[in-house]
Amino acid sequence: MGTKGISIVDMDVAELLGLLNKSYCDEWLAYYQYWIGAKVIKGPMKEAVIAELEQHATEELNHALLLSKRIIQLGGTPATKPEQWYEFTNCGYEAPDSPFVETILKQNIKGEQCAIGVYQSLMQKTISTDPVTYNILLQILEQEVEHEEDLQTLLEDFELL
Repeated sequence: MGTKGISIVDMDVAELLGLLNKSYCDEWLAYYQYWIGAKVIKGPMKEAVIAELEQHATEELNHALLLSKRIIQLGGTPATKPEQWYEFTNCGYEAPDSPFVETILKQNIKGEQCAIGVYQSLMQKTISTDPVTYNILLQILEQEVEHEEDLQTLLEDFELL
């Protein structure tokens, strides 16, 4: 933890750590939702959707890595137990109990839309108070927007069948 790096944060660091930890938990749940969805999915366009889900899972895991590094830089500790993911999540988790392509796509679109809202809110809080965190959030938000678009395109293609 760098003391000068923390001193440039012009907001309550404990509050920021709490917000970042919630997003960190969201990313782990999103990772798992994509990963397990890719394993159980059934239906038309299955292979194309699997490829997209697997790519998104990898990117969500990278988001968790970025957030954990920032949490540690700010003197915090990322959530250390999977049960905390449910306790702290902003966006929740929808198990792919119905493995049909359309259902899984809609569940993941809903998750991405929640994530976009969360990151937009965090960016508004950090734009003038913490440029380092803001830039990390911007990078993540860009991918979340891309994920939503990818999934909506697949859903549109599915609906044309």
